[in-house]
Amino acid sequence: MKIDIITIFPEMFREVFDFGIVRRARAAGLVDVSVHDLRDWATNRARTTDGASYGGGPGMVMKVEPLVAAVEAVAPVRRGEASARVVLLSPRGEPLRQDRVRGMAQSEHLVLVAGRYEGVDERFIPLTGAEEISIGDYVLSGGEIPAMVIVDAVVRLLPGAISDPASAEQDSFSEDLLDYPHYTRPAEFRGLTVPEVLLSGDHGAVDRWRRDKALEDTRTRRPELAKS
Repeated sequence: MKIDIITIFPEMFREVFDFGIVRRARAAGLVDVSVHDLRDWATNRARTTDGASYGGGPGMVMKVEPLVAAVEAVAPVRRGEASARVVLLSPRGEPLRQDRVRGMAQSEHLVLVAGRYEGVDERFIPLTGAEEISIGDYVLSGGEIPAMVIVDAVVRLLPGAISDPASAEQDSFSEDLLDYPHYTRPAEFRGLTVPEVLLSGDHGAVDRWRRDKALEDTRTRRPELAKS
């Protein structure tokens, strides 16, 4: 899989992918992650990538020319659609859910565009076929951290990235359920004990307990998931 990230702050990504599952996946050749400085496609000597908003208002807007040029450089655009899946990280986007992550993990080439300031020139979206994604109902300074989140979430689903694929299959949200509680040694700590069923050796009973706890926790903590 190929992942290209377009940002005005490439330095933020300098070491973030050099740890854990992403590092191992890169070393194994499962994913190639490249980070590009949007300013390389600016149209003036000052390398300007933003401008004042038409109609007035606070803040600046990311310019359409360098954004489109950057996407076209890493994933040629034909008839308004890039040859890769283009994602614009934006608080206006659709919420990031595990089913969307699974879809992105099926892509051969993913381009992540980190928005900044008040947003990007709206023409960027139809010109590249970009989809807008948000990682939550809050506003960050830019799309760099959301891009990091997507890379981590996507890479761990690539075949071979995790030594035990069942681990990813049983994660929270894999079936619109939160994960069940986990315990490890010791069996008792400061008066709190591990549920007896987990010590029973009865795998069928353990599976039922885990399913019941996942349902219970989902209904209590995330009732909107339990209704979906």
